[in-house]
Amino acid sequence: MKEFIIAIGLILFIEGLLCALFPSKIKNMSKLIEVMPTNSLRTVGMIFAVLGFIIVWFGKS
Repeated sequence: MKEFIIAIGLILFIEGLLCALFPSKIKNMSKLIEVMPTNSLRTVGMIFAVLGFIIVWFGKS
């Protein structure tokens, strides 16, 4: 459970840092996501989820 909380903290830290450093790029990405088809967004989300899982898997082993 402790590692899960650390992972959530790291996600928040990285997203916050990106918003602080590149606010105009984040706004542009938000606009692109808004017009992206749902299936494409779902596919990209699954790809990132699988990549994240693989990274964690190899990091833990």
